[in-house]
Amino acid sequence: MEIGNGDVLSVTLFESAAGGLFFPLEGGLRTGNFLTLPPQIVDEKGTITVPYAGAIRASGRTQQQIQDAIVDALKGRALEPQAVVTVVERHKALISVLGEVGGGGGGISGLRVAASVSGERVLDVIARAGGLRGQGQDNWVLLERHKKIAVTPFEALVHEPENNIFVQPQDTIYVYKEPQTFLAFGAAGKQGQVPFDAWRLSLAEALAKAGGLLDERAEPGWVFLYRAERQQVAQELNCDCSLNDGPYMPVIYEIDLRDPSSLFLATHFPMRNKDVIYISNARSVEDTKFLNYVRLVNGSINDPIYTAVNAYILKNLINGTTTSIGVVTGTPSLAGSGAAP
Repeated sequence: MEIGNGDVLSVTLFESAAGGLFFPLEGGLRTGNFLTLPPQIVDEKGTITVPYAGAIRASGRTQQQIQDAIVDALKGRALEPQAVVTVVERHKALISVLGEVGGGGGGISGLRVAASVSGERVLDVIARAGGLRGQGQDNWVLLERHKKIAVTPFEALVHEPENNIFVQPQDTIYVYKEPQTFLAFGAAGKQGQVPFDAWRLSLAEALAKAGGLLDERAEPGWVFLYRAERQQVAQELNCDCSLNDGPYMPVIYEIDLRDPSSLFLATHFPMRNKDVIYISNARSVEDTKFLNYVRLVNGSINDPIYTAVNAYILKNLINGTTTSIGVVTGTPSLAGSGAAP
């Protein structure tokens, strides 16, 4: 892993015997012919200073490369010099972890962790930052690297190891909570926004979470799923994409649940975030609505007549007289309408 500006390094110098550059003969007994320099910060020029070697470029080099550069600078002056460079603190090779991590309370927390030389994956860094606060099914992980962003559900990192990639210094990992939901309309037992409450959800499970199809209203053969598909997927479905130049194309899937095979298909058809399910009414429901409308119109005509008759009868009862009134609704027949002889 390369060293960067701001990192703190420790340099230890070795000579093969006394009488050299760093260890004179009159120096007395030593446990070893080595000298450890005070820790140094890699300056803004990317260099550190080694006695008799001068400024050594450290930024952009590995520890081995810095050691070789120090040895080359001391050759001819020290006795078979060797150098060991140790990283005391890393300030450039850091990874920022933000969001729903750590054991703290609500709100966004953050932590900067040093990148490991052995290499770590996204889940390893999240674990070092304290892990997730929740169970994970509603969490998303955003990785920003070199001004490029990738987003995936957290459980995709767990259940699909190929998504759990290695991190690099200066990466930013943002863990946030955004529950996946779908909308249910029409002749469903429950209408409105319905949460997944899981990482993955099939169409059959979504219909069950929405309360299923209402027996007295729904038409099982007319179940529709509205989704924005990518242009490539829409083209594979033989959709006419010439009407939409955007990256997504609105697509409507029709499912006939009267066909038993459609039930098996629904159990394997995955739902996506923000999908819309619409369950159409049966034709008989529309006929019932029309008959109810006819009854409403008929009632609107007859109700004022009945009200007037009742008011007239009540008035006569109050006055102590009796009146016989007959009310005929509908269209009277002309036959037999003449006067009696």
